Amino acid sequence: MNTRSTRASVPRRCALAAIAFIAMSVHAQTWPEKPVRIVVPYPPGGAVDAVTRKMAQRLSEQTGQSFVVENKAGATGTIGTTQVARAPADGYTLLANDTTYSLLPHIFKKLPFNYANDLQPVAAFVFAPMAVAVKADARYKTMSDLIAAARAGDGKVSYGSGGAGTTPHFASEALGVATGVHFMHVPFKGAGEATLALLGGTVDYQIASTPGLIGQVKGGSLRLLAVSGDKRLAALPNVPTFAEAGVKGYGVVNFTGLWAPKGTPPKVLERLQKEVAAAMASQDMKTFAEGIGAEPGYWDASAFSRQLAERTAFWGKVAANTAFERQ
Repeated sequence: MNTRSTRASVPRRCALAAIAFIAMSVHAQTWPEKPVRIVVPYPPGGAVDAVTRKMAQRLSEQTGQSFVVENKAGATGTIGTTQVARAPADGYTLLANDTTYSLLPHIFKKLPFNYANDLQPVAAFVFAPMAVAVKADARYKTMSDLIAAARAGDGKVSYGSGGAGTTPHFASEALGVATGVHFMHVPFKGAGEATLALLGGTVDYQIASTPGLIGQVKGGSLRLLAVSGDKRLAALPNVPTFAEAGVKGYGVVNFTGLWAPKGTPPKVLERLQKEVAAAMASQDMKTFAEGIGAEPGYWDASAFSRQLAERTAFWGKVAANTAFERQ
């Protein structure tokens, strides 16, 4: 073994490491220097896609650099999520997702990425309550009517969802846990099909985020019995909260947020958080959020991480009380 060569290589390695550190620091200070890609792991047109595109527009305007949304749908969002988890941790590839992310450990026996370590939460924004929707002419006028019918019908009151393991499915099961009654689940191939089934009378009700329902509500074909959250929505002032409707402890609210690959430079994450916070402080984003039946807001990385841990634990309890079997 050449000891002299080994000794000589140590300073060289240290120098290279120092150069790499300095380069990374400079990169973090000047980020973004090129377009930033935000992967939405669902098809175009959904709530996550719409909210992310609006946020991308604001970030592009604020930074002077393009933020480009790219849809990579499939496998309950895990295809796109895995792609981001394996991307370089340089701040130029981000993930946008919603509450579904916190469901993933309870949907799949094994994920193609490390749920705890591969991605780090950056910020969450635009909080959409979950709502119980019935046909405008349904016999259920209140949540009490729906719950009473479910108790009397021995599980025959049905709800539609976009499929087993989706957020609306688990949110509906959470309602059953909160009320102590059983509802019959009828899965469809997407939330749109579930809404059509509700309009056609195939199912009795549907739980979905307010942005996905507000158009039908304002159009007069659907009626909402309750929305989650601690206050009524500005866009739907006549719809009571679950607590006001007599259902205590139902706190399911859908959020949209951004994640970055683990190891992304802290300075990049700090800049990104500041830009998201600035976007959500703008009247433009507030008007957008309220217009789709959601609440404008902001969680920084710390609050987002804490909320994700709580949501993941919550969905675990819901999963334990349902007949859902992980894939």
